Amino acid sequence: MPRPRAFDPDVALDQAMQLFWKKGYEGTSLSDLTDAMGINRPSLYATFGNKEQLFHRVVDRYVAGPGARIVAALEAPTGRATVEQLLRAYAESAGRTDAPQGCLLVQGALACGDESAAIQRELASRRQAGETALRTRLERAKKAGELPRETRPADLARYVWAVCYGMAVMAAAGATRDELERIVAQTMRSWPEA
Repeated sequence: MPRPRAFDPDVALDQAMQLFWKKGYEGTSLSDLTDAMGINRPSLYATFGNKEQLFHRVVDRYVAGPGARIVAALEAPTGRATVEQLLRAYAESAGRTDAPQGCLLVQGALACGDESAAIQRELASRRQAGETALRTRLERAKKAGELPRETRPADLARYVWAVCYGMAVMAAAGATRDELERIVAQTMRSWPEA
């Protein structure tokens, strides 16, 4: 009979998420992971696969957990409210005590070598999906008359995400929530009014 697991896979996955979020994909070694997760390498491989497979599961967990506010923002009643909620979610990533600062989808693969190209592509694809979802939301806002006719939703979505990602990097570098909230306020002052 196989021995029962001596660890909780959900807890171990959360610990891996925190580590990848803090150190990035390449900055996190297998030894870091096994130490943080409280398991040995055979258990890691048997439960989660290799490091890359574990990272994919961590990203899914991040999107469903800490990243869920981003998805929820897309359901706001107006395009402006959607963008403001997105920006505020990134501003609130500064000064956290329960999780690393910034965004795993941004910091996870900022600096990776060629051997991590698949990780970079996955995170780029997920960020692109977010940009596409925001563009679609802003297209609806434009059709509803919330934005000027000359507004290009694709450009506006790209701009908003550039601000969000910049805020994520700033949060990871030590920016305060107040500093990021001022960026939110400045960005919203430039919102195109219909």
